[in-house]
Amino acid sequence: MSRFDRRSFLIAATAALAAPRLWARPAFAAYPFSLGIASGAPLPDGIVLWTRLAPDPLNGGGLPPAAIEVRWEVARDAGFRDIVRHGRALAEPRYAHSVHVEVEGLAPARWYWYRFMAGDAVSAAGRTRTAPPGGATADRLRFAFASCQQYEQGYYAAHRHMAAENLDLVVFLGDYIYESSWGSRHVRKHEAPEPVTLEQYRNRYARYKSDADLQRCHAAFPWLVTWDDHEVDNDYANDRSEDLDPNFLVRRAAAYQAYWEHMPLRKQSLPAGPRMRLYGRYDFGGLARFHVLDGRQYRDHQACPRFGRGGSNVVDDLNCPERLGTQRTLLGTAQENWLYAGLAASRARWNIIAQQLLMAQTVRKPGPERKFWSDGWDGYPAARTRLLQAIAGQRPANPLVIGGDVHFNCVSDLRVDFDDTQSPAVATEFCGTSISSQGQSQARLDALRAENPHVRFANGEKRGYVVMDLAARRCLAELRVIDSEKAADSPISTLASFVVEDGHPGAEAA
Repeated sequence: MSRFDRRSFLIAATAALAAPRLWARPAFAAYPFSLGIASGAPLPDGIVLWTRLAPDPLNGGGLPPAAIEVRWEVARDAGFRDIVRHGRALAEPRYAHSVHVEVEGLAPARWYWYRFMAGDAVSAAGRTRTAPPGGATADRLRFAFASCQQYEQGYYAAHRHMAAENLDLVVFLGDYIYESSWGSRHVRKHEAPEPVTLEQYRNRYARYKSDADLQRCHAAFPWLVTWDDHEVDNDYANDRSEDLDPNFLVRRAAAYQAYWEHMPLRKQSLPAGPRMRLYGRYDFGGLARFHVLDGRQYRDHQACPRFGRGGSNVVDDLNCPERLGTQRTLLGTAQENWLYAGLAASRARWNIIAQQLLMAQTVRKPGPERKFWSDGWDGYPAARTRLLQAIAGQRPANPLVIGGDVHFNCVSDLRVDFDDTQSPAVATEFCGTSISSQGQSQARLDALRAENPHVRFANGEKRGYVVMDLAARRCLAELRVIDSEKAADSPISTLASFVVEDGHPGAEAA
C-alpha cells in the first residue's frame, strides 16, 4: 500500500472496531422500557429525552453487547396525532443501552409529549415543557425540589403526590440512590451489597428506577438534577473516600458513568473517567435563573476527620482551627468564579442557587467550644462567607438557596455574619426534608433552632418535598409532607407555607 492508502486503511479499520455491532431486529425477552422514561435540562427551544433499554434490569440489563436502534417522537398532544419532531438514536452497550436525545427546534414555554420505540416495544408516554424565551416576561414558574430517597427506608409516596402537582419543573438535589444499607424499620431491601463497580452501580440505579412512583414523577415533568455523596460513597470529598480507599477514583469513575447513564443529562456532561461537568445554569425567561451546583467533586477534604478515616466529624474551633482556613473551598475555585459571574450577570427576577446542603450556620453545641458538622457548609465557613459577600456586593435580584441532605425542613435567613444578630439577611434559604430517608428528632431540632436565631423554622418529623411558586412580586414556598414513608399510599398535606417578597430577603409565614 502507498503511505496514504495505508493511513486511510488504518483510520477505516479503527472506526470499524470502534463502531458497535448493530442488533438489527431486536426481539426482547421482556419489556425493554422497564426503567421508565425521563426528560430534563430544558431550554427555550429544546429538551433532553432519556430512557434505557433493560429487559432484565437488576442483572446488568439483559441485553447482548450490541447497539440497538431506538426511535423517538415528540408531539404537541398526548395522542401523538401532531408529531413535531422524530428521529433515531443508538442505545449502545458501553453506556448500558441508555439513550440521551437532545431535541431541538421546539417552541418555547409549552408542553410536549414524547415516547420511544425499540423493535416492537413502545414506551409509556411522557410529558415535558420547554423554558420561556430568554429575557421574556413570564408570569409564573411553579417547581418542586426534593432529595434523599433511601429505597429501603420508605416507599415513594412523595413522588406519587409530586407527579400530581401542578408543576413546570422538578429539581432533584442529590442522594438519588444510596450505596449503603443503614437506618431502621426497612420496608424493602436493596438485595445486593454496596456497589463499587460499574455494573453494580447500574444495578443499584435499576433497583431505584424500577419504582413506579418515581417513574411516574419523571414522566410528568422535566427535571434538573445534581448529586450529593451517596451516588458514590458516603461523605466523600473530591478524591478522598470515607474509608480512605486508595483506588477511590476508579470507583468514582464507575459511579459517575452510571449516574450519567441514568439521568436526563446533555452530552456535555458525559464523564471522562472520574471527572464530570455537572454544574450548569438554566434560565426561565426573565423570571428565574437556576444556578445548579456540584458540591462534591471539587471540594477540599473535610477538616479534622476521625483518626484513620475520611469524611465528616463534629468539630470545635479550639481543637480544629483547620475548619477556619480562609482558602478552603466547597465548590472549587473554577466553580466559585463561575457562580459569582452568573449571579453578577443575571437579570432574572429570582436567582435560585440549587445545591445539596444546608447553608445556614447551625451550631451543634452551645457554649465557648461551639461544635459544627464538618461535611456541610459549616465545615467550609470561609467559602460560605465568600459566597454571601458576593451576593451582598453584586446584589442579584432575590437570591434563594435551596438544598437538602439533612432530612428536615429548614427555613433560614442567610447572613454574611451569622454571629451578629443585627447583620441583615442577604438571601433566603429553604432546605427540604427527604423523600424517604429517616430524619432527626424534633427535640434536637428545637435545640438547634434555639441556638441559631437566623433559623426561622425546623421540622424533621415528616418526609416530602417543597413546592415553590414564583411570580414577579413574591415567592410562595409550601412544605409538602406525607403522613408516613412506611405506607405506599400515604396521604399528603402542607406542613407550613412561607412567602418571600420581591426585594426583601427573609421568609415570613404565609
